[in-house]
Amino acid sequence: MYQIPLLLGSATPDLRTYYEALQGKITLLKLMHRISSMGLPEVSIVDMREELKTGNKTPFSRKLYHSIKHNMENHEQSMLFLNRRGYSTFIMCRDCGYVVKCPHCDVSMTYHLSENKLCCHYCGKMMSPPTICPSCQSSKIRYFGTGTQKVEQELKHYLPNASILRMDVDTTRTKNAHEQILTKFKEEHIDVLLGTQMIAKGHDFENVTFVGVLAADGLINMGDYKANERAFQLLTQVAGRAGRGEKKGRAIIQTYDPDEFCIQAAKEQDYEKFYQKEIIMREKLNYPPFCDIIVGMICGEDEALVKEAANKLYAMLKDQFNAYMPAPAPITKINNEYRWRVLVKEKLDDEKNKILGNCLEAFQKEKLKVKLSIDVNPNSML
Repeated sequence: MYQIPLLLGSATPDLRTYYEALQGKITLLKLMHRISSMGLPEVSIVDMREELKTGNKTPFSRKLYHSIKHNMENHEQSMLFLNRRGYSTFIMCRDCGYVVKCPHCDVSMTYHLSENKLCCHYCGKMMSPPTICPSCQSSKIRYFGTGTQKVEQELKHYLPNASILRMDVDTTRTKNAHEQILTKFKEEHIDVLLGTQMIAKGHDFENVTFVGVLAADGLINMGDYKANERAFQLLTQVAGRAGRGEKKGRAIIQTYDPDEFCIQAAKEQDYEKFYQKEIIMREKLNYPPFCDIIVGMICGEDEALVKEAANKLYAMLKDQFNAYMPAPAPITKINNEYRWRVLVKEKLDDEKNKILGNCLEAFQKEKLKVKLSIDVNPNSML
């Protein structure tokens, strides 16, 4: 608006921003080398299905366990990353790695406990959870999810001499807790820092030479079209915490699906390779940047009224836009308020924006006892 230069910097740019840069809407500048003299960390992938076959049922592969132990013996530090969001549970076969996905949208379906149903949060498709794997007919169907607190306890059990710090929402509630944990990790030479996204980027510890990623599958199977993008970004960023000093860095990514493209791209730390494949998928499925996604979220204390309001909003939008049937939000209830949403996929322009505004004005005149929020191209669909 005011012709002020703005510099956006990232080793893993937002896919939409990078697309606009390649289209010439944004000037693209590239840094081809790391600032430090050290190269990128060496990243390897561990297939956790093979670990299970050999009787290892812990969250730690043998390779990861020995890497932490090696670092302790050499007075070097390690970081363990686990990103678990309680509401994003998905169903997976522990024999073949099969994940239940929507037949229409190619995203993992989310389990709703209250209805005992799997639901796609793009088209509203619902189905009962399987008890037998459709791919290999195994009965080892599991509801995937292990939190940082459980991992910390197991780590203390298998490495009783290790000093461990945990950094997540539970341990950083008090004032200055973030700084205190990071300072203690650095100054007291703690062996292992275990944490969620808080440890994934921005930190620079010279003595950290090993990073382990537990359950990388939890980043991918989240019922969000941007899941692969965020997974690649996080895996690449957290691996980059290793080897930032004079010593060579190493990283291990543990997964039940080692052939997943974004995991392979993160192993190679190749953004261009990831982008080229992901942008083709986005175009085929008509996802941003090739369209805009509008989320109309309706909240209220009366579930029947919320559902009715969602249907009214859909009725107003369906003739003017490519709107999808109303469905419960991934988190169906927050603070005693029920949540339903209507999704629209459309390439917005001035005319479409005006029509959308008119529809919202008409909805407000209904004076229903609900709250409506509109989010265009949200960072997260969850």
